[in-house]
Amino acid sequence: MAWSFPDPEACHAWGERLGEILTLPAMIFLEGDLGVGKTTLARGVLRGFGVGGRVKSPSYTLIETYSTARGPALHLDLYRLSDGEELEFLGIRDYLGETALWLIEWPERGGGFLPEPDLRLRLSITSPGHHRLEALLATERAESWLMSLCGGDGDGD
Repeated sequence: MAWSFPDPEACHAWGERLGEILTLPAMIFLEGDLGVGKTTLARGVLRGFGVGGRVKSPSYTLIETYSTARGPALHLDLYRLSDGEELEFLGIRDYLGETALWLIEWPERGGGFLPEPDLRLRLSITSPGHHRLEALLATERAESWLMSLCGGDGDGD
C-alpha cells in the first residue's frame, strides 16, 4: 500500500488518523533518508494516539516517552547510534517488556536488539514538498489498521 502527500501537513494528518485507530501493542518502524518526514509522521501518530502538548523530537535524547489514556507511547530516533548494542545502555529490555506504542526512526541502527515490527512505513520525497509513504505489513493487526484507514478497500490515496 502506498500514499502520496502534497505537503508535510498531509503526512502529519495521515499519521494522526493512523494513531487514532492503533491498538496495543504496536511496533512501527519509520524508514527513509534524512529529511523525508519521519518525525513529522511520528508526531501525527502520537497526536492521534492521544499525546497532548508538545511532541519533542528524540534526535538527541534517543527516546521520548509519553503517557496517554490508551497506554504508553515511545518514540525513538536511533540515527546517532553507532552500534545496536548501545540500546542495552538505554535499558531497552526493560522498555520492551511494556505493552506500548513504539515508533522507531532509523530502526536499522538497532539491528539485533529490536523485535520485528508490525508495520514498516517507508517515506521518500518524490518532488520538492511531495512525499510518498509505502506501508509494508508484517502482522494481521497492522493489516487491520491500514484497512480501517482505507475504508476497507485496501487502496491508498
